[in-house]
Amino acid sequence: MSVFIILLVVVVVIFAVKDIRLNLISRPTFKMFKKVLPPLSQTEREAMEAGDVWWDGELFSGNPDWQKLHNFPKPELSAKESDFMDNQVNTLLAMLDDYQIVQKDKDLPKEVWDYLKTEGFFALIIPEKFGGREFSAIANSTIVSKIATKSLTAAVTVMVPNSLGPGELLLHYGTKEQQERWLPTLANGKDVPCFALTGPEAGSDAGSIPDSGVVCKGQHNGEEVIGLRLNWSKRYITLAPIATVLGLAFKMYDPDGLLGDEKELGITCALIPTDHEGVETGERHYPLNMAFMNGTTYGKDVFIPLDWIIGGQQGAGRGWRMLVECLSAGRGISLPALSTATGHLASKMTSAYAMVRQQFGVSIGQFEGVQEALARIGGLTYTLESARLMTAGAIDLKLSPSVVTAIAKYHMTEMGRTVMNDAMDIHSGKGIQVGPNNYLAHGYMGIPVSITVEGANILTRNLMIFGQGATRCHPFVLKEMEAAAMEDDDAALDQFDSLLMKHILFAASNAGMAFLHGLTRSCFAKAPVCGATAVYYKQLSRMSRGLAFTTDVAMLVLGGELKRKEMISARLGDVLSHLYLASTVLKRFEDEGRQQADLPFVKYAIENSLYEIGQAFDGFFKNFSNPVVNFLLKRIVFPLGNHYHKPSDETAQSICEHMTQPGVFRNRLTHLCYVDENAGTGVMENAFLAMHDMQTQFKDLKQWQRKGKVPATLDIESAINYALEQGFLEQADADAMHHTNKLRKQAIAVDNFKPGEL
Repeated sequence: MSVFIILLVVVVVIFAVKDIRLNLISRPTFKMFKKVLPPLSQTEREAMEAGDVWWDGELFSGNPDWQKLHNFPKPELSAKESDFMDNQVNTLLAMLDDYQIVQKDKDLPKEVWDYLKTEGFFALIIPEKFGGREFSAIANSTIVSKIATKSLTAAVTVMVPNSLGPGELLLHYGTKEQQERWLPTLANGKDVPCFALTGPEAGSDAGSIPDSGVVCKGQHNGEEVIGLRLNWSKRYITLAPIATVLGLAFKMYDPDGLLGDEKELGITCALIPTDHEGVETGERHYPLNMAFMNGTTYGKDVFIPLDWIIGGQQGAGRGWRMLVECLSAGRGISLPALSTATGHLASKMTSAYAMVRQQFGVSIGQFEGVQEALARIGGLTYTLESARLMTAGAIDLKLSPSVVTAIAKYHMTEMGRTVMNDAMDIHSGKGIQVGPNNYLAHGYMGIPVSITVEGANILTRNLMIFGQGATRCHPFVLKEMEAAAMEDDDAALDQFDSLLMKHILFAASNAGMAFLHGLTRSCFAKAPVCGATAVYYKQLSRMSRGLAFTTDVAMLVLGGELKRKEMISARLGDVLSHLYLASTVLKRFEDEGRQQADLPFVKYAIENSLYEIGQAFDGFFKNFSNPVVNFLLKRIVFPLGNHYHKPSDETAQSICEHMTQPGVFRNRLTHLCYVDENAGTGVMENAFLAMHDMQTQFKDLKQWQRKGKVPATLDIESAINYALEQGFLEQADADAMHHTNKLRKQAIAVDNFKPGEL
């Protein structure tokens, strides 16, 4: 006992006496920290510093404030935004024949282009004073989602000018003159914008772009002015083939010192009319059979004046920060909107098809294998809509949460891919026969396009989420990095010492609480609510503690090497991601009044996220390089083992029951799915509703066949007529059954083409 007291006193003295602490702990740690600090390129540093820390910071804290989550405003459409949805959006959707657009014309009809321009679909984010709609991020997202359930081509066409494009950049960084010149014509559709970043040799690493702008003197409007001589080659640029104004990213150089002493000014963005001499556009790519305009742009020795730089001369070299901040906002709106549309469409149509399509005399929705896939569609759709709402809501708070939007981009596009694969599996042959009545095929083709935007998902998961999250969201690491970069060593050490002590207490607290929650299964953790969801808040708090502590240990042991251990760090990114996705589900459940019908979907969504968190931790522990540290980490985070499991069969069957019942809940789950009475979605939905209304009569008919009252060898129509003749059915019921069977056969039919028609 006396030895323990002596050791305790020694520890207290070491930590309490600053001079001793500096020499024994802080100074050696500071030297080690500077040594292992991962080197950051200029583009990495700017990406790290750009954007805002939001709810992701709470999740990284180890002790998220759930009341703060509940207090975030509920994302809702304004009256004018709802009116636009009811009128302009629905009018547009009625104009779209996606089979004609994609398979025949390879373009939107002229009347659709004109309608998009005149009704302000390209000006959703432009302020009213410039003639724009000035809609919220949630409205932008909702509009794109609903359009995407009818036509991915139209949705992408609307999406791009309202996300990363000249409009967005001008609003945030343009000079007054640039805004007054361009925003009104972008708002009224006279000008169509595109933005060119990606080239043959540089995709997501903008620091590698070879495109250049050299400061020099040249002629403009008959006068000699200082400007830029540009050379570029870009590809994958959406709207480039028909754009009238080109946003261009390039590296800016001033070799002759015409602007100052700096020779390499860095990445810069400029705005150039496409009819300017030397600008080449018009060539198209053909991205997986999609008809939206996507193509190349080139320029050789193109001279532009300096005031075409976005932000004027003051914008020189600020391009990467502009792009990172605007990419973050667009990433939180556009791609999540497309993925959520996949969920709404797949949920509505697949639940209908599961009831309408029959095998062995029963609807295929009664087979448990189909139920497993259908439940996954429903559970992920609930998650997708939850994440869409909360992420767009963050942007409406005037935030640019780069980590959160990276999470949304990666996981929502992957969930969209899973949902679509399950929908295709259930539809089977109907899903693969392309034609006017196939409502899945074009979405299926388009999903890989979303996956590749802004760097393929491999990059987003392995480099962006945890790479930025571990530094930006951690309460101390970024500040410690800033201290290590200070030129005054004494001041740096003093600041680092203060941060280090707080960091040690932070890590010790998270380790202790993670272990305690693990031993008690989070029984004593706090939850802001009572009822069925309280346990989920407790479990997520526990995993937040585990993430914070594990991250600290990983950074301590691996240091700068963690940056290159992508498989290891990505798993911690998965933990953070699923903490966020589960948070969005809880937030939505509270915002929508704790609807009891939603509980199976909430249960499925959060248990799926907890399972994925457990799997990510298991993968981390199995592959962490230090076996001793690995053992200790696992015993602290999961002292009694990892007990998270996939959602139960009972939950899955409950979800299927809700999805295959017409009514308020199914309509809420799929409210963004546009049902076209003149197309395949309308045919399927009408058959589903009719089948539901007549299900009792069809069950009776099956019973009569089993009992021999109606010959089992008869087809359905003959069986209905026989039952009518025998007096088992009234004429009205027989007529309704014949009509329903006609709708059913029409719904399960696939498109055929005459010889030579294709």
